[in-house]
Amino acid sequence: MSVIQTTFLFSYGTLQLESVQLKSFGRRLVGRADSMQGFRKSFIEITDPDVLASSGEQFHPIVVPSDDPDDAVDGTVFEITAAELHAADQYEVADYKRVDVVLRSGTRAWVYVKAGE
Repeated sequence: MSVIQTTFLFSYGTLQLESVQLKSFGRRLVGRADSMQGFRKSFIEITDPDVLASSGEQFHPIVVPSDDPDDAVDGTVFEITAAELHAADQYEVADYKRVDVVLRSGTRAWVYVKAGE
């Protein structure tokens, strides 16, 4: 019997949408509310046709580090497999990069932030 390795992924945007989860992971993810401190959220325009088809949204949230320690971004943390993390990497466009953060709950999770920050 093989053991499936899992990891945590924090989403503050479209990866929380059922349509995106079904297309990217083939299932609806179960998660819990959490937040990421020291970041602030803005929006970018998405032009990738596959991402637009999955999300149905032209403008997606994106986060950047903040100088204000009181800034925080709310979202959902999901427990996913390594294959699902790879699928999330494929979904995200080049404007995003994946980084490791510690959430307010103390959970260590991957999150996509603005590339180049």
